[in-house]
Amino acid sequence: MTNLENAALEMMAGGNQAEAADKPGSNQKEPDETVIKRLASLSRIDYDRARKQEAEKLGISVNTLDKEVNAVKRNEIDDSGFTSVEPWEYPVNPGELLSDISATVHRFIVCNKETADAVALWASMTWFIDAIQIAPLAIITAPEKRCGKTQLLTILGKLSYRPLSASSISPASLYRCIEAWQPTLLLDETDAFLRDNEELRGVINSGHSRDNAYVIRTVGDEHTPKRFSTWGAKALSGIGQLSDTLMDRSIVLGLRRKLGNETVDRLRHAEPDLFLTLIRKLARFADDYREQVRRTRPTLPEALNDRAQDNWEPLLAIAECAGSEWLNRANQVALKLSASDKSASISNELLADIQEVFESKRASKISTADLIKTLTDDDEKSWATYNRGRPFHRSNWRTS
Repeated sequence: MTNLENAALEMMAGGNQAEAADKPGSNQKEPDETVIKRLASLSRIDYDRARKQEAEKLGISVNTLDKEVNAVKRNEIDDSGFTSVEPWEYPVNPGELLSDISATVHRFIVCNKETADAVALWASMTWFIDAIQIAPLAIITAPEKRCGKTQLLTILGKLSYRPLSASSISPASLYRCIEAWQPTLLLDETDAFLRDNEELRGVINSGHSRDNAYVIRTVGDEHTPKRFSTWGAKALSGIGQLSDTLMDRSIVLGLRRKLGNETVDRLRHAEPDLFLTLIRKLARFADDYREQVRRTRPTLPEALNDRAQDNWEPLLAIAECAGSEWLNRANQVALKLSASDKSASISNELLADIQEVFESKRASKISTADLIKTLTDDDEKSWATYNRGRPFHRSNWRTS
């Protein structure tokens, strides 16, 4: 047999082996490095579904698999312009890190301490996005211009995982960016382009819960249905209130204009390595505590309504990893920023039910006693048990 024939046989044998390795029933084991790269190419949702089974196949812990997959993702080169972040070389103290971030926010932004703490928790949450089930929006709002909204959004961008900033975006661009890059979206001037854009609001709303974070569109000349992910952290900045559905899914970061006796540092004068150090520590925090955050079920403040509890759960899980001091701080922040939502919703519910009473009776006026009796006689309404199991009372008008 000639040398040429021998070479041809070897090539055929090698091709058959490769083909056998690709077959589902093959005994050929997929190399570990290939498995890690394959998993790194999956969307966050698909990876979350596969990670436990794949870790068992590899004979490693899920936490180790997460670290290996994240390391591959950090080294990938794409056309999105994201900077690769090398995790801090030493273990970090989560409580000290959150305090440093909060202090940094205070250094550059005029805001109360609860807002600064909420920024620290939300920015940290972006690094745990693959370990949580709810991704609350961060909505930066103020009643007028020159209150630091864009400045705070910029700081969030310097602290967040894979930040992508824009002052306008279409619905299609939004879900295609998320599908391609899994960024933290930072949208400025939302009062100008979002208020009347119902489709865009719907796409943003859909990304609140991991289980439902999809939109379906048709693509190509054949109009083939394709599912796009909308899961990811998103921060919005604008003047005034956004739509109720957006506000209901958010952590609201309210700002005001600086007073004459207040001073803050200019962001452009920050030390060159300030934010780089913080995000390297955040990357290490996420690597070391990802599995703990995934398993943590924090006790949620009862004063919050159900949606607000959902919004704060991932932030409180992160705070719990940082120790009792930060857990207490986070609970106080949640009550300060979101507990009023409950009283507002109760007031709206009461007004709607009063209107219903007037319409059902076709009356132009009604006594307070008769109104309360009608409200509390309806077993399907909440007023029969409003006072911890007792009926709504005349004295409750002052608190509703």
